[in-house]
Amino acid sequence: MLGRVLRAADYDVASFDGGDAFLASLVKQVPACVILDVHMPGLGGFEVESRLRAMHRDVPVIFITASDDPSLDQAVRATGREPLLRKPFSSQQLLGAIDAALRARPGGA
Repeated sequence: MLGRVLRAADYDVASFDGGDAFLASLVKQVPACVILDVHMPGLGGFEVESRLRAMHRDVPVIFITASDDPSLDQAVRATGREPLLRKPFSSQQLLGAIDAALRARPGGA
C-alpha cells in the first residue's frame, strides 16, 4: 500500500525485505527519506535508524507501527526523529509527514 500511494504522488520508491538489505543498498544510493516500521523482520526500525546514524547518513526517517504501545512515542522522540505514524494512517498523513521531513532536512526538498 505504501509503495502505491508514494508512486501515485510521483515519488521514486524502493522497498526492501529487511533492514540489512536496505543498509546494504546505501552503497549505491542514499534515499531522500526513509520510512521504517518499528517492528520489521530481522533488524527493527530503531536498529536501522541507529545504524544510519553510525554511518553518518543524515536521512530523514519516518517511523510507522501497528502497535498502540505509548512508550514508542518516547522511543521515537529519543532518536530525535518525528513523527511516529500509527497504522492505520491515511495517505494524507503519510504524504504530509514525508513533505515535512523533506522540507526540514538541510537544503530542503
